[in-house]
Amino acid sequence: MSTSTIAFIYFFYGLAFFSMGLAITLEVGRATDSRLRRALPPLAGFGWIHAIHEWLEMFIILQILPLHEAHPIIWESLRLGLLAFSFLSLAAFGASLLSPNENIRRISLLVPLLLVAVWGFGALIFRGQPLSDDGLLNVIDVWTRYVLGIPAALLASAGLIAQQRAFRRAGMVQFGRDSLWAAVAFVWYGLIGQMFTRESALPPSTVINQELFLQWFGFPVQLLRAAAAGAAALFVIRFLRAFEVETRNKIAALQAAQLEDAQRREAQRGELLMRVVAAQEAERQRIARELHDETGQALTAIGLGLRGVFTMLRADVEKAAQNLRQLESLVAKSLNELQRVIADLRPSHLDDLGLPAAVRWYASEVQNRAPLHIDVEVIGEPRPIPSAVKTALFRVVQEALTNVIKHAQAQHVKVRLSYADGKVGALVEDDGRGFDASRLEDTDRPSWGLLGMEERAALLGGQFTLQSSPGQGTRVEVIITTEDRHDHTLAPGG
Repeated sequence: MSTSTIAFIYFFYGLAFFSMGLAITLEVGRATDSRLRRALPPLAGFGWIHAIHEWLEMFIILQILPLHEAHPIIWESLRLGLLAFSFLSLAAFGASLLSPNENIRRISLLVPLLLVAVWGFGALIFRGQPLSDDGLLNVIDVWTRYVLGIPAALLASAGLIAQQRAFRRAGMVQFGRDSLWAAVAFVWYGLIGQMFTRESALPPSTVINQELFLQWFGFPVQLLRAAAAGAAALFVIRFLRAFEVETRNKIAALQAAQLEDAQRREAQRGELLMRVVAAQEAERQRIARELHDETGQALTAIGLGLRGVFTMLRADVEKAAQNLRQLESLVAKSLNELQRVIADLRPSHLDDLGLPAAVRWYASEVQNRAPLHIDVEVIGEPRPIPSAVKTALFRVVQEALTNVIKHAQAQHVKVRLSYADGKVGALVEDDGRGFDASRLEDTDRPSWGLLGMEERAALLGGQFTLQSSPGQGTRVEVIITTEDRHDHTLAPGG
C-alpha cells in the first residue's frame, strides 16, 4: 500500500479522535451526572492527544517534519510520549467511570499510576538491551501498546458498559445502546488494533504483527484502528446528546412546576378574593347591625325624647330640663359608639399621627380585650411613607395580632416597626405555641390570614417572611421598598 494511502488513513484516524475530543469538550459541562461529568475530561484529553499522535505519525511517514532526517529519534520519542500519555488518559476515563462514589474515584486514580510504573520499569529494562536505536523505539512502541493501550481500551469499554446500565435506569435506552456500541468499538480498537503492532524483538510481536494482519485480511491494521476510532467517536458523540435531552427534560419539568405553582397561586388568589368579598359583606352587615342596634335606636330615642321635651316645656320646665340632661348623656354615648365603629374601620391615628401611633393605639386596644403583653418598638427615624404602604403595614400588624389572639396562646408579643434607607418594615413575634410552617403549602385548607398578608406585601413589591415551629412561637415580617414609589399621599411619621 502506498505511503500517501497510509498517510490518509492516519489523517482520518486522527480526525475521528479529534472530533470526539472537541465534542466532549463542548458538552462536558452540561452533564448532571457527577460521575460522568468527572470521567469525560480524561476521555476528551485522550481524543485530543491521540489525534495529535496520529497526525504526527502521518507527518513522520511523509518525512515532512523539520530535521526529521538529521534527528529522527527526537520525533519518534515525542510520538511515543504522546502515545503513552493518551493511553493513560483513556485508562483514567475508564477507571473514573467505573467508580460509584467519590472515595473510590480517588482510589481509581492509582490505576494510571500503576500502569505508568509498569511501563516505565519495562522501558528501563529495554534500554539495557543490545538494540539499535530503531529496534529500541520499536520495542517501546510495542510495549506501550501492550501495557497501556490494551488495558486502557478494556477499562474504557467496561466503564461505557456501566454507563449503558446507568442510561437504561434513567429511561434513556437509545443512549444506552450508543454507549454499548462505543464500548464494543473500544474493545476492537484495544484487543485487535493494539495487538497487531509493528514487528519488534518483544514477543509476541515477532509473530503477531502488522505484516501478519495484512497477510490474513488484505488491508493494514491501521485501517481497522481508524474504523474502530471512527465508530467509537460516532457513538460517544451520539450518547453526548443525552445531555441535551436531559437539559430539555429539566427545562420542561421546571416549566411544568412553574405552571403548576402559578395555577395554584391563581386558584388561591381567586379563593382569597372570594374570602375578601365575603369578609367585606360580613363587615358591612356588622356595621349595619351595630348602627341599627346601637346608634339607630339611640337616635330614635333622642328624637322621641326631644318631642316629649317640646310638649313638656309648657307644663313642667324642671322635668323637661331633667329629660334634656338624659338626652345629652344618650347623645354622648351614641357619639362614643359611633367613634368606636369608625376607629374599627380605619383608625384616625393612621392618617393624623402616622403608622407608629396607630400601631401603639391598636396594641393598647388589643391588650384591653385579651390577656396579652404587647411591646411596640420603633427602630430608625419615622418618616412620611406612601399611604398604600402605611395601610398595608398596619393591616399586617392587625391581622398578625388577630392570629395571635385566636391561635397562638401567647403571653408576650413584640411588634417592631423599622425605618431604613428606602425601606420600611413591620415585624410581629410571639412566644406562643407556634406551628409547622413547612406544612402550610401541603394542607388542603390554606391560612387565608397569612396568605392575605403575603398578597399585601407582593402587591407592593415587598418581601413577606414567616418563621414558626411547634413550641417556638411565630415570627411574621414584611419589608417594603419605598424609595421608588410615586405616592403623594403622605402623612407625618409614616
